[in-house]
Amino acid sequence: MKRQDFRFFHRLQVRWAEIDQQKIVFNGHYLTYVDVAMTNYWRALGLPYEAAMASLGGDLYVKKSTLEYHASARMDDQLDITLRLERLGRSSLNFVGGIFRGEDLLVRAEVVYVFADPHTQTSRPVPQPLRDILEAYEARRAVVRIECGAWSKLGPDASAIRGEVFIDEQRIPKDLEWDEADAQAVHAVAYNHLGQPLATGRLLSHAPGQARIGRMAVLRVLRGSHLGRDILHALMDCARRRGDHEVVLHAQRSAEGFYLRQGFAPRGEPFDEAGIPHIEMFARLS
Repeated sequence: MKRQDFRFFHRLQVRWAEIDQQKIVFNGHYLTYVDVAMTNYWRALGLPYEAAMASLGGDLYVKKSTLEYHASARMDDQLDITLRLERLGRSSLNFVGGIFRGEDLLVRAEVVYVFADPHTQTSRPVPQPLRDILEAYEARRAVVRIECGAWSKLGPDASAIRGEVFIDEQRIPKDLEWDEADAQAVHAVAYNHLGQPLATGRLLSHAPGQARIGRMAVLRVLRGSHLGRDILHALMDCARRRGDHEVVLHAQRSAEGFYLRQGFAPRGEPFDEAGIPHIEMFARLS
């Protein structure tokens, strides 16, 4: 088993609370590491787990978990937890994975899930849409698509995401969230293979040759899965195709690091918008 044999990995750093008196990780924590990685595997599939399973009419239950120990992790080690779908049965999913320190395999893991009725917990066949998503991901095909278009087409899905993120989560007043600019904007919405909307953003003309991106929102359970990056790049591509040479946005200060990693730079002094600290940022378009 080698690190490069896996498409998916989750990275973490060993903390003091996970160390025993021998200064190595407690054996039981490795199973927790795998469980956390499994949560992020579903995120990589573009599946908000609870909503996705409700749509599929079932849920997944652990049937078996095994760990095979090869070496120990220590304090401050950076670990990569890898996973792949090894076998997709009629009602079961068999995942194998490894916990690596660099290229060294520390622990081999196997987890078997059964798809079942959540009320009776009796097994059911794995639904075909879930099969398709798993097979596409493991074959390194896209599991999320982004549509760009007008509010008349994408508005219902974009507004559902924005309502959940900005109004419900961030407590932004409704009268500040909705404005007339939506009707003139180009909107982008990311969808998974179940057709569920996951993330959104919009593009406006700010000045001649200058575009403005705003209303960037990703469902909370899917943050960290690159959806925000993909929505941002899709909108920047739209701006580039129509001839804009610069794009600006008002970034929440908590997201400033994200935009810096995407090539944006701050401009001017911080300010408050809807009671939330912001800063203007910009990027040149080639």
